[in-house]
Amino acid sequence: MNLIIFTENDIIEKSTISLSDRRFDHINSIHKASIGDLLKVGKLEGKMGTGEIISISEKKIDLKIELSKEPPKPIPLTLIMAMSRPKSFKKALHYAIAMGIKEIHVTRTWRVDKSYLNSPILNDESLYEQSLLALEQSKDTILPEITIHKQFKPFVEDILSNKISKKLALLAHPYTQKICPKNLKEPSFLFIGPEGGLIDYEVKLLEKIGFETVTIGERILRIENAIPAIIGRLY
Repeated sequence: MNLIIFTENDIIEKSTISLSDRRFDHINSIHKASIGDLLKVGKLEGKMGTGEIISISEKKIDLKIELSKEPPKPIPLTLIMAMSRPKSFKKALHYAIAMGIKEIHVTRTWRVDKSYLNSPILNDESLYEQSLLALEQSKDTILPEITIHKQFKPFVEDILSNKISKKLALLAHPYTQKICPKNLKEPSFLFIGPEGGLIDYEVKLLEKIGFETVTIGERILRIENAIPAIIGRLY
């Protein structure tokens, strides 16, 4: 936890917050903080700064906060990824959010097991929790927007086709000759398929609405490895 994130509910009076949950446990066990220590804090969806510990008890800790720093700028990339095994998805989501992605779409494709879309990791509470963990790690306060699409074709034709209009849209696909671009400046879209890859129909449908197939090499990567590798190259 590189940033202690708080919400409006944690404010007990002007410029003072009180923590009594896992954040309190973390400050006690990991930071081993004491009165007078300064910690990095940030208000969810707001600014970041420092929090001075003004009291500690067995159940809670109070901090006097001062916020003056804006959160880091997001990467201007919209990520679309096929749902993967829940454990892999959890890692992939964390990396994407930690790297600064603020719009994420998750969809089912032909080679995605139907049961994956019923995983509890996709419920609102779990997505919120995973987002917070990634923000704490990367020192950011702005939550991403995560949308789940259970049907591939309607998502691509009715939603994605309109969103990518006149923007660069890339499909990570190992079976192509075109090399993925580097150091982009403009907003773009990136689609990463499942571990088994996309079927030809899905690739052609994405190409039909404007996606370009690109590769970063011959090796086939797991989704949690592919996401930071490609995003790091693009931006």
